[in-house]
This record gives sequence, C-alpha cells and structure tokens, in this order.
Amino acid sequence: METRGEKYIRSLIAQGEHQQLDFKFEITDARKIARTLSAFSNTSGGRLLIGVKDNGRIRGVRSDEEYYMVESAATLYCKPELSFDSRIHQVEGKNILEIYIPPSEHKPVYARDENMRWMAYIRVADESMLADIVQLRIWTGEGEKEGDDTGDLLLKFTRKEQILLSTLEGAPGASLSRLKEDTGFRRKELVDLMTKLVRFDVVEMVVIDGANGFKLRERPGED
Repeated sequence: METRGEKYIRSLIAQGEHQQLDFKFEITDARKIARTLSAFSNTSGGRLLIGVKDNGRIRGVRSDEEYYMVESAATLYCKPELSFDSRIHQVEGKNILEIYIPPSEHKPVYARDENMRWMAYIRVADESMLADIVQLRIWTGEGEKEGDDTGDLLLKFTRKEQILLSTLEGAPGASLSRLKEDTGFRRKELVDLMTKLVRFDVVEMVVIDGANGFKLRERPGED
C-alpha cells in the first residue's frame, strides 16, 4: 500500500514538467541549477524533483551531493541569496529530493553563468529563459519618475508611442529587434518607451515560440 508521501510524489510526476515543476535526473553543476532557481523565484515559485527523469521515471538520488549542489547554487550562484525548503520522499525504495523555491519578494534574482556574468531568468512553461531587458527595468524601477501615474503618462503620449501601438496592432508578439527594425527607433529609446507602456498596462510581455515579445493588452469591455 502506498504511503502518503508516495502518492504525493506520484501526483506531482503525473502533472509533467510545467511552469512550477521541474524534474532533474541528477545535479552535477551548481551554476546550471542556479538558472532554474532564478527562474522560479522571479516568476511564481516552483518545485524541483531530483531523482526523476524527464519522462517521469523514478531514478532516485544516490547521496547528499545533490542537496549540497542546490545549496551552493542558492547561496553562491544566486544574487541575492535564495532560501528554499527541502524534503526527502521514498518511492519504490528510492529517495526523491523535493526542493521548493518560493517567489522572491526582491526581484530580480540573478544567476551567475559560466562567464561570471549575473543574468536573470524567468520560467515559461517548462523552460527557464533569460528575462527581457524591459522586464528587468520593470523590476528595478529604472526609468520610473516619482509622481507619475497612468493618467498623466497617457496624456503625455507622443507620436512615437502611437507609432509603437500601431506597429504592435499589426504585429502582436513582436520582439524588440522586430520593433526596432519596423520603427527605426534607437534601441535605448525603444526600451524606454516599451518600459513605460508595459509599466502602465498598455502593453504586455509575452513569450511566443521561445522568444520574448510584446502585444497590446486586452481591456475588458473593448471590442
């Protein structure tokens, strides 16, 4: 008869990998796992099941090494350092390590890559992706002016914002590179404009075919 812990793990495995769940056969590189930790913490949190293959087959962990790899990733290769919860579950006589990473209250959380650069990631479906520069600016508040509000900024819309909105209307999901090509705006100017439009819910960030993009935000009641 299955224990409560076994039923719990099997119910997670049955979900398959998704935005808040990732399977790891084993952990051999703390830097790589730091990307997943960054992505979970920058999005809506998530769980790692270590000792489970991508296809859901249970392999088990062999030692405490995987736990210490996660600990190293969270403390040495993430900035700011991350805290996490861990539990060991025994299924089919094998140990499965469950790691829970809550969403961070201090976004962005960066992970250090092989070139010693600090990069921020987000979780999209079952993948960890680099965060867009506009998303980074939203998190850090860069470009935000004290005292601004949505109404004031909408009143200050210029022809450039209107050009961007028209471009997105004809090309929903367009990337920054596509928008730069279509509008002719300088990249820094474009990033400033898109940050403003996203911050005040005129435009939303989306991921299409594994690439970051933007589209007009749908408003309730609008045709």
